[in-house]
Amino acid sequence: MEKEEHRIAQVEIAKQRCICVIDSIQQLPSSSNITHSCKRTLLKLARADLAFLSRTSSSSSSSSSPLSVNIGHLEAVVHILQQPFISGVSRVCKSIPLSPSVSREERHSSSLKDIHVDVVCILNGKPVWIIVSDRNPKYISWNECHKSKGLKLRIQQVLAAAKSNLTLRPSSVIIFFANGISSNVYDKLRDEFGASEIQLEFSVFSSNMLEETECDWINVIARSYRDARVLEINVAGDKDVFLNSGCSVEGSSVNSSQVEFSVEKPETRLHLLDENTINGGSSQLECSIDKAETRPQLIQEGIETKLGDTFCSVITRMKLSSLDDSNYESTGPTNLLDESDLVNFDTTALIAFVSGISNGGTEKLLATPEIELRQRFKGNFDFVIGQIMSELQNPIHVEFGKVLCGKLGIICESVLSEFKELVLMCGGPNEKLRADKLINCLRVVSDTPSERMMGLPTTRKLALKNKVVFGTGDYYRAPTLTANMAFVRAVSQTGMSLSSIEHRPRALTGD
Repeated sequence: MEKEEHRIAQVEIAKQRCICVIDSIQQLPSSSNITHSCKRTLLKLARADLAFLSRTSSSSSSSSSPLSVNIGHLEAVVHILQQPFISGVSRVCKSIPLSPSVSREERHSSSLKDIHVDVVCILNGKPVWIIVSDRNPKYISWNECHKSKGLKLRIQQVLAAAKSNLTLRPSSVIIFFANGISSNVYDKLRDEFGASEIQLEFSVFSSNMLEETECDWINVIARSYRDARVLEINVAGDKDVFLNSGCSVEGSSVNSSQVEFSVEKPETRLHLLDENTINGGSSQLECSIDKAETRPQLIQEGIETKLGDTFCSVITRMKLSSLDDSNYESTGPTNLLDESDLVNFDTTALIAFVSGISNGGTEKLLATPEIELRQRFKGNFDFVIGQIMSELQNPIHVEFGKVLCGKLGIICESVLSEFKELVLMCGGPNEKLRADKLINCLRVVSDTPSERMMGLPTTRKLALKNKVVFGTGDYYRAPTLTANMAFVRAVSQTGMSLSSIEHRPRALTGD
């Protein structure tokens, strides 16, 4: 009788833990950029555990069998997703398919199969796979035994799968031992796989969990991860494989001076970048870059009133590029790869930065007769009015200031070409002045998309020019500041993790 009561109490605690996990999943921070699909997967697993426990509590026949649930593992996964340094979450608690290039013989000889990975994400700018263990360290065996295939074989299979998959290939595999690890297993991981412990600032406590008290009350407490250990195994010797200045995809080539854009006559061109403009592009535009023009220059006194106070405030808080003409050509990408404070701008971010809407022009636009605005913006009138109201409620430079403070901005040559063309055709004198000053404060880099990004198929949703822009940010391990969330969603649907920062779109107004 006493054992049955104890089991019932255990089941009730586990059910409450499931409820807490479900609540935590629904409140995961937006900074993780976790997809809706990933949330659905987590919720499905947590609700399945809750349903199992509910059946167990109502079944007298199961009272003698040991209680076995996965809620502890889910708690640890959710705990990881709650950390501020996790972003670009594209896959959780699912198997990673092996690359088609792996032959049937290779799969059989190495016992390779689709590998379960708990989290595919971006950690500190790098794509990683995270494996979670919630087991008691005493029961983590290194070699295969009757109860387990052994940690060694599991790591071998994960690393083999990581190296075989081009588009999902991580720079490293992270193993999170929620309850710690024995010194013997740690030594084995270090000696045989080159694993090293990393000191991530994981919070020691999780969100609310539960504990039984002597008075049969359930107190809400936090689960401790004080004994947790985090190990990292580099997949490619800490050196990712990337494409250089030229790349070839499905018969098409892209290089630093040539990229596809949509160019229309000035009188018919939209004064903004909407989703169609972002994803479109069939005409070819070539633009030569004057290296001296890209040198960083501080904003001169006396012109702040034309540029706008908020514009100047954001610029002066950024880390400015320090290249000059004498060393521009000799400075290679490896120098920037050592930078940890990079932000990659796409064209939508540059437009939003210099737009008259973002720089104090909202009142003037609202004071303009509607008929005049409709004539100026044509079918995009409602879109522009929506941006004006958004700016009044949440000024975008405040948002940019938080994201860009202390950061070094980079743009690839394709973005620079497109941005110059748009400002030339659609920008007003103040927008052109701001555009010139903004470019001078950013580092211009060659189109250098990462191999994993270019490994994705080129489709309507995964346009080549966007793969070049976002892939260059991926190469430099820099999040891309963008309003092009259609592309971000399309990438996440492939399972690839991508570091991005969303901003609201803004239009060029002729200011």
